[in-house]
Amino acid sequence: MKQLEGQIRIPSGCAISAVISTSGERMSGEGIIKSMIPMHDRSNGLGGGFAGYGIYPEYRDYFALHLFFDSRSARADCEKYLHDEVEVVKSERMPTRTTAEITDEPMIWRYFVTPLRSVLAERQQNENEFMARLVMHINACLDGCHVFSSGKNMGVFKAVGFPEDVGRFYRLDEYGAYSWTAHGRYPTNTPGWWGGAHPFSLLDFSVVHNGEISSYDANRRFIEMFGYKCTLQTDTEVITYIADYLVRRQGLTLEELASVIAAPFWSTIARAPEAEREKLTYLRTAFPSLLVTGPFSIVLGFSGGLMALNDRLKLRSMVVGEKGDRVFIASEESAIRAIEPDAENVWAPAGGEPVIVRVKEGRY
Repeated sequence: MKQLEGQIRIPSGCAISAVISTSGERMSGEGIIKSMIPMHDRSNGLGGGFAGYGIYPEYRDYFALHLFFDSRSARADCEKYLHDEVEVVKSERMPTRTTAEITDEPMIWRYFVTPLRSVLAERQQNENEFMARLVMHINACLDGCHVFSSGKNMGVFKAVGFPEDVGRFYRLDEYGAYSWTAHGRYPTNTPGWWGGAHPFSLLDFSVVHNGEISSYDANRRFIEMFGYKCTLQTDTEVITYIADYLVRRQGLTLEELASVIAAPFWSTIARAPEAEREKLTYLRTAFPSLLVTGPFSIVLGFSGGLMALNDRLKLRSMVVGEKGDRVFIASEESAIRAIEPDAENVWAPAGGEPVIVRVKEGRY
């Protein structure tokens, strides 16, 4: 019998999970996969994915490009373009495991690259700006090609499927990372496809998100003025570009980033101490189009740390726990307990209050 709206359980949609070792100890992907199993009903099999940091120590100085290709001709066109722009140190088909649950996969390849010095000098760009523009060009201009990961010593792994199946498909139990994030998708108004699964990534930033962005159009129009191109048919993509623009290009701190995308209400700012009031007023007036509205909880991954953030009204669930040198973040406490049954100090951050966890200096 066909189920009608109201007869299907949608428990706030989507699942997010993350774990980080502040001592820089590398952890197998097995744990983060396990954390997604209790939250199985929060997704519907139309997208699952993971991001791991510290997974490529032997290539730590090279950008790791993960790509989907629709065809061999698309791969040939992309590789021709890459060889004109970067030195390809290594290229290979992404190691995967055949599973009955993951089907219709595209060609999945990874490339370890470094920008050609002659091209950097000619365009007068640093390597991060060069690589960000290269990713935008491939995704917007090369048919049948999609870069879904582009950072150093990190990688995104995603597909159409439930997250626990996606993790096994990519053999994440064979990787070690000091930080992992994960997502199970329940798309509500955008299509479920391989490129549209979370995490979304640019350089070393990655984002997993539960919720809906009602300000997407305003956010997108602003960010595209600065060379970013939203091509992935989902609202979450723009959060990644906002983080890159504000932190890498504008030099804001993560706390300031949070004060832009989950800006305090004007009434809250008015009650703040004078120095803080001046800063918050500046951020709200300088970047009004980057306020993200609508219900959301996100985890932003970056080299050396994680940031978790709820919308100002806390319309999506998120809990944090600790045990030893590890910090856990998830949509539900059950996900934390699946990795660490003895987790301590389990608490729910307030709306708009960033939780920022960093690896100790020199440990990653």
